[in-house]
Amino acid sequence: MSISESYNSISQCNRCGFCQAACPVFRSTGHESGVARGRLALLRAIVEDRLDWSQDLEDPLFDCLLCGACTANCFPAIPTADLMVGARSEYLNRVGRKPIHRLLFEHLLPYPRRLRAAARSVSLGKRTGVSRLSQALGLLKIFGQDALLVDGAIDQLAIPAFREKYKPGMYPGIVGRSGGNEGRSGSNEELPRIGYFVGCGADLLNPRATEATFDILKTIAKSVTVMDNCCCGLPAQVYGDIGAAQALAEKNLEALSGKTFDLLVTDCASCASFLKKYPSLFPKEGARFQQAEQIATKVRDIVEMLAETKHTDRSDDRTLIVTYHDPCHASRGQGLVKEPRAFLKALPGIEFREMPEADWCCGGAGAYALSHRDLSARILDRKIENLKTTGADVLVTSCPACILHLSHGIRRHGLPVTVRHISEMV
Repeated sequence: MSISESYNSISQCNRCGFCQAACPVFRSTGHESGVARGRLALLRAIVEDRLDWSQDLEDPLFDCLLCGACTANCFPAIPTADLMVGARSEYLNRVGRKPIHRLLFEHLLPYPRRLRAAARSVSLGKRTGVSRLSQALGLLKIFGQDALLVDGAIDQLAIPAFREKYKPGMYPGIVGRSGGNEGRSGSNEELPRIGYFVGCGADLLNPRATEATFDILKTIAKSVTVMDNCCCGLPAQVYGDIGAAQALAEKNLEALSGKTFDLLVTDCASCASFLKKYPSLFPKEGARFQQAEQIATKVRDIVEMLAETKHTDRSDDRTLIVTYHDPCHASRGQGLVKEPRAFLKALPGIEFREMPEADWCCGGAGAYALSHRDLSARILDRKIENLKTTGADVLVTSCPACILHLSHGIRRHGLPVTVRHISEMV
């Protein structure tokens, strides 16, 4: 759908300014072009032929976090994030795509082995000083040039990655283990068969979280099947490359079809949110739409499964102060706000403290921290200042990109705080 077809939604903006109070970009810059009403005015000018498509539109179109905070504070609930994705798509069609994104979306993200190899080439370049090799291959540009290298993230690559250690296939649930599935009502035959959708970020950068999630799933399931999936397609979607997002979704639907599972669980809030929206990628009359609907109804964020878990008392007597950061794709994307807090508050030896602006985007937003480094850093600084007020020992969240970005901010501010995925808290 072109933005011209969305004119009715765009024109609903009455310029009241309530979006200003909740927009991390506006609160960091103070620029009208960085808030929803300014972006909608821009789109309206394009539709009304008062503004031409050109490269000058790239910054205002692409510096939106797509966090959805504006819509949550908008009386007519204008879906600004969706409109911006549509505008980005039209921009790419009219102005052109960048070759580096074509390489990423068409030749790396559909193939997890290639993606791991590319990431390790960057890691090797830093550790051995052979960064020129990575530059020659164009890999540093893919990973935001030196941004990840400076942060040390590439050094944290899991070797082996989760899906190298645990090959795609079925693993039996654990019966009779303390805190395991014997605590659920019903027999083992009544336990769900779970498919584990491992996201790219979790696979490459967060091995402790994926291992923890895998262990959790085995205690609440009859069986756990590690799926042979590729990237969910969200990176391509938010960039505006709808065709690439559809192609990735189709590849996953093919991989998931014919597999036996009752629930499809992922520990990446972004993956979970996008998988639930797969039907919106396809025409309603097509077979792909029906297939996507069948899959979407089975998708669960790991946060939705934690109520089924049991945990043992911690070995040390010290009370841990814990706070929580809401990933945008968990809170506004899926409405998962109460569930993580209820789980954390029920853990033994935990004092939960709410963080101010806990549902504000941390500035990571997938690759946003790489493409908008300075602006992302300012947004992150606001988040870290709020974290400081809690006095927390542990900052918990459920998104690999958030974990990476928040960890960077904590190191930069020199805080004695550990960032953990919520699965690790079991």
